[in-house]
Amino acid sequence: MHELGVVFYIVRDVKKVAEENNVEKVHSVTIQLGEVSGVVFELLEDCWNWAAKKEPILAGAKLICEQVDAITYCEDCQQTYPTVQYGKVCPHCKSERTYLLQGNEFSIKEIEVV
Repeated sequence: MHELGVVFYIVRDVKKVAEENNVEKVHSVTIQLGEVSGVVFELLEDCWNWAAKKEPILAGAKLICEQVDAITYCEDCQQTYPTVQYGKVCPHCKSERTYLLQGNEFSIKEIEVV
């Protein structure tokens, strides 16, 4: 379960930002999670709830997830398409000369404080 390790990094980064800005209490953390990032939000949320209880500044803070859809680009026909639906083969021209444009990212978008 690598979600727990990911949560440890989120907690570390949020605490650092909070300390730099003299924040005493975090209300919520919004993340952007790519559709094909390999992170399962439900598991991440469970780990977050466990870890946040252990940090006074995060106790009760909500983890909010915004999904970033996976989009692939075809080098042959210069079109994009939904990665999950079609995979590596372009549905427009059947080329395999494709690459992922977005959808594997993971980032902290927003920290809401009380």
